[in-house]
Amino acid sequence: MVSIAPISQQIWDMKYRLKEADGTVIDATIEDTWQRVATALAAVEPPETRARHAADFHSALADFRFMPAGRIVAGAGTDRRVTLFNCFVMGTVPDDMSGIFEHLREAALTMQQGGGIGYDFSTLRPKGAPVKGVGADASGPLPFMDVWDSMCRTIMSAGSRRGAMMATMRCDHPDIEAFIAAKRDPGRLRMFNLSVLVTDPFMAAVERDEPWNLVFDGVVYKTVQARDLWDTIMKATYAYAEPGVIFIDRVNRLNNLWYAETISATNPCGEQPLPPYGACLLGSVNLARFVRNPFEETADLDLADLDRVVRLAVRMMDNVVDASNFPLPEQLAEAKAKRRIGLGVTGLADALIMCRARYGGPQALRLIERWMHQIQRSAYLASTELAAEKGAFPLFDREKYLAGEAVRGLDADVRAAIAAHGIRNALLTSIAPTGTISLFADNVSSGLEPVFSFAYTRKVLMPDGTRREEDVTDYAYRLWRRLKGEAPLPDYFVDAQVLTPADHVRVQAMVQKYVDSSISKTINCPEDISFDAFKDVYLMAWAEGCKGCTTYRPNDITGSVLSVEPKKEEKKPEAEPQLPLETPAASVRHEDVYEAGGVVYMTRPLDRPEVLPGKTYKVRWPESEHALYITVNDVVQEGRRRPFEVFINSKNMEHYAWTVALTRMISAVFRRGGDVAFVVEELKAVFDPRGGYWMQGRYVPSLLAAIGEVIEQHLIDIGFIQSAKVEVPEKFQRLAEGGNAGTAGPKGARGCPRCGQPSLVRQEGCDACFSCGYSKCG
Repeated sequence: MVSIAPISQQIWDMKYRLKEADGTVIDATIEDTWQRVATALAAVEPPETRARHAADFHSALADFRFMPAGRIVAGAGTDRRVTLFNCFVMGTVPDDMSGIFEHLREAALTMQQGGGIGYDFSTLRPKGAPVKGVGADASGPLPFMDVWDSMCRTIMSAGSRRGAMMATMRCDHPDIEAFIAAKRDPGRLRMFNLSVLVTDPFMAAVERDEPWNLVFDGVVYKTVQARDLWDTIMKATYAYAEPGVIFIDRVNRLNNLWYAETISATNPCGEQPLPPYGACLLGSVNLARFVRNPFEETADLDLADLDRVVRLAVRMMDNVVDASNFPLPEQLAEAKAKRRIGLGVTGLADALIMCRARYGGPQALRLIERWMHQIQRSAYLASTELAAEKGAFPLFDREKYLAGEAVRGLDADVRAAIAAHGIRNALLTSIAPTGTISLFADNVSSGLEPVFSFAYTRKVLMPDGTRREEDVTDYAYRLWRRLKGEAPLPDYFVDAQVLTPADHVRVQAMVQKYVDSSISKTINCPEDISFDAFKDVYLMAWAEGCKGCTTYRPNDITGSVLSVEPKKEEKKPEAEPQLPLETPAASVRHEDVYEAGGVVYMTRPLDRPEVLPGKTYKVRWPESEHALYITVNDVVQEGRRRPFEVFINSKNMEHYAWTVALTRMISAVFRRGGDVAFVVEELKAVFDPRGGYWMQGRYVPSLLAAIGEVIEQHLIDIGFIQSAKVEVPEKFQRLAEGGNAGTAGPKGARGCPRCGQPSLVRQEGCDACFSCGYSKCG
């Protein structure tokens, strides 16, 4: 039986454990999950070798040495029509109305199966450009991005996974300034990550402070100073963490498939620059599990075992190409023509700590270089062996492939193997976000990110409605305590709170030298960093050879670091209302429920009692002469309250039709039960294209968002959801001397929109919760 932390058990049960629709468990243990995945991926091998390959694959998965992406762990061997690929870059958007909406349809179909998507909107003509044949001016790319954003919200509302999208735009597009400023509006494009495609000529122009033309279809629409445009990008990401920057010429120049494709977009988290209809297939080697003699002078990775597991991982991931379904036939054709995979790492920071190396320091960089070189070498040699056995990828051109700048930098014997046998997978390595699978793997550090917090406390909801506190500790920290007892933590135990941005960049640049694709990483910057120092982070990333750069600085739009103050006096907490996902089995009939993603959904509406408790709230919207009165009634079950129905009334009859429709829909959702808190999130995310209003010191993007805030406050008042404003008891156990261990959530974290705990952090280009496994990127 695998022994892992309680939070890891929870993540497995909620996200990866195979169950029937009615909740009947199929994977009794984690070993069963590994066996299911190993058997499914071995099924594409010849019948006489399947059993041997399944045993080999299981050995790689055991002890969390190799962690396929969550989509593979959850979907392989389930007989469900799902894709095992996490993300896609969609086709090139044509500059005509029918083509635009055909691509919107393709995006919806892809997201319906759970895939995140990336798009380059540089192909759409700028705002004000003439539209021949209809005597009108173009609206520009931004309004069409709003349409994609709405589609993503709709798909997200209908399923259990959040949508995730990346939008890119070239630095010479005439609407680039509007693109950069798009997220200044707190309610706009919330389903998108944004990145500017920065070219080599632009960076040269920035360095020389030269004029820069904004051009579309050969027409110069505007000329700006390159340095001013660069500063505009920097000011935006300094103020609200977007857009990111992709050095697109470097991406294409170092692409192994330089002769067969041109890249202009990435998947949502940026680790996979992909051509039109390209798909990203991800998996990570858990470096923390390969360390021998941890914390001793002789500590190092077992490179022989690492070589073995990397070779097995390449074969497993290659098999996924043949085992997976695809939302669109174009995606299937693209995947099989090039067979690209994205093998990466997780647990890097923990492995460095266990080898006594400070993240970002000279010794750490030497170790990273040796480890990543070994992974690259093993992966390429494994792929050449697969090519000898099964054939090279269909678009392999020996002469052109070997002539690529990146391939020319490989070891001589690796190049010789490619020349002799070809290669099975056009690209092999990538560093993807691993937040959830890292939690599953006994809470190792995520991807190549530093440890965010060595220890913190999470509150776990118990069946009786009370909460108990549970310590959550990092893998390396826990191992230190087991081996060294209460000895003080050495200086190489550093977390994200004490590292400088330069530490982050140095690690990212060193890893990038041995990665075919790109890296999903967030460079966390302190809130008080100066603007000039902040700009230097991006210039350093450019100079050091990174393919992109994403930073996060706490801000008013995407969220500030929680200000945690001790309570003046401690009170015994009242028993909290029991949410639908904890409904005791005795209170509902078995045939009335099914389970999906850890949430129990009730298929029969609750009966309405004759009398219900509730409250009525008055809302004044500045553009309306009459106030709205919002009534929220609750049903009482076993002494606890949950929302049951909503009524909205106003003398303004212009609102009548939509308010009746809205109240009926919300009430229907409330009466069905389940995790209904998403209603609040959906309403608060609605923005009015005419603009919102500042109300009581904050910006509210629409009247619907104001209604959402009222419902949210009511749900907080009755205890149905938690407020993101967290108070921390003055007394709690510190688990590390001089560190941030034992706080109620990691230091520097924000309130999670799902569980309410102060455990939401930005890393690897995405918001992720350490307490419940929530991820903005799905």
